[in-house]
Amino acid sequence: MLKQSLQYKLLQKLSPQQIQLMKLIQLPTQAFEQRLKQELEENPALESGKEKLEEFEDTQQEDEYDTTGNENIEVEDINIDEYLSDDEIPNYKTQANNYSADDEDKHIPYASGISFTQSLKNQINTYRLTEEEEIITDFLIGSIDDSGYIRRDLIDILDDLAFTQNIFTTEEELERLLKIVQQLDPAGVGARNLRECLLIQLKRKKEKPSRTLAINILENSFDYFVKKHYKKLLQKFHISENELKKAIKEIEKLNPKPGGSYVGNNKIAEQIVPDFTIRIIDGELELSLNSRNAPELHISNEYNNMLQGYKDSKDKSKSQKEAVQFIKQKLDSAKWFIDAIKQRQQTLFLNMDAIVKHQKEYFLTGDERKLKPMILKDIADAINMDVSTVSRVANSKYVSTPYGTKLIKEFFSESMKNDQGEDISTKEIKSILKTVIKEENKKKPLTDEKLADILKEKGYPIARRTVAKYREQLNIPVARLRKEM
Repeated sequence: MLKQSLQYKLLQKLSPQQIQLMKLIQLPTQAFEQRLKQELEENPALESGKEKLEEFEDTQQEDEYDTTGNENIEVEDINIDEYLSDDEIPNYKTQANNYSADDEDKHIPYASGISFTQSLKNQINTYRLTEEEEIITDFLIGSIDDSGYIRRDLIDILDDLAFTQNIFTTEEELERLLKIVQQLDPAGVGARNLRECLLIQLKRKKEKPSRTLAINILENSFDYFVKKHYKKLLQKFHISENELKKAIKEIEKLNPKPGGSYVGNNKIAEQIVPDFTIRIIDGELELSLNSRNAPELHISNEYNNMLQGYKDSKDKSKSQKEAVQFIKQKLDSAKWFIDAIKQRQQTLFLNMDAIVKHQKEYFLTGDERKLKPMILKDIADAINMDVSTVSRVANSKYVSTPYGTKLIKEFFSESMKNDQGEDISTKEIKSILKTVIKEENKKKPLTDEKLADILKEKGYPIARRTVAKYREQLNIPVARLRKEM
């Protein structure tokens, strides 16, 4: 309760525009276009287009945006002059330099690895859920990676729901809704680890002795199973070798990466439009933000005229006052949205520009060995923004480079020192580790200790436990499980 109370107090300090901005920053180009379309449909005071129209000036304080308590409307409560201006002020153009030309965006979109998200959302729509439950399950689905897993801790998702969606729930409720998500197809999707993924699949199948035993093994002796300690399993469950073989065969039929197989089928492959483009012009890097992120928006001139008509009217009826209050709300909302979009654009460009400067050598050459160590805090400090803001940009945005379209978070990595005392990216070490394992004798695979020795000989003095960590991050099993007959 204390943590939830603290979260609530923190959220109360954020303005509505800040909350909206955080949500907008997370959206990639195509999702942003859908959000823009929705806002244009819902708010008639907001218009798109290049025509230059009169706008209103905003002189109100943030707390005046709350217009929920409008039962008693007085004429002096609405200062029309704050919304009308006799001066010629440019419309809220969000176009600027550093945006790619429209004709340059007509290339074939990049196909992402996420091909089943919309299918999961379509499936969840068949369940009877409350509005809040729909938001939470949609958030959970959005947290599922390409392999079909939710790798994040529920407590972190709980925090994000409070911070970005203004939804405060409990870990128990989140767990209950996760169980609903785990009922979706393909079987095993939404699992938090391999054990849970396999169990979800087994429990969906028709019951029989070998499957019951397989479930028992996974639930109570998963460590023995993954390490192939078959003798210990025989002793613990008092079973025969034949019974164990049948149970293992049931497990081997399962799919350890339910999302991955679904992507491979290309059932509903989604397309990702790069949010940024990097070009090399005369040996220099040129960064541009996709022009689809920079719409031309302005306030409806018709709504301004309605306000002017109200101001000029001598006899102001109650119905007129109510109508002008509605107009005021829509105008506030329109300007609020425009300002959030402008800040989104600035935030996106500042983040990517800092990343490009940090990784200049890589973007000029395409050589992954040129990738410098870079963590979120490096970029946050460079542009004086919060680490969470940088994370929202890095985790959801793609950039088109001369070497292909990349997810921005791929450019981030921790650092360590080589035997020359130079800082190098852990990506470089992982790449070498992967190559060494690929070239090993599969009849006598290398242990983590031997791998550490080889890396040390190559100039990367890292400990055995660090080798084990990197190997696990690369989804490479231990030596004993890599051994071939």
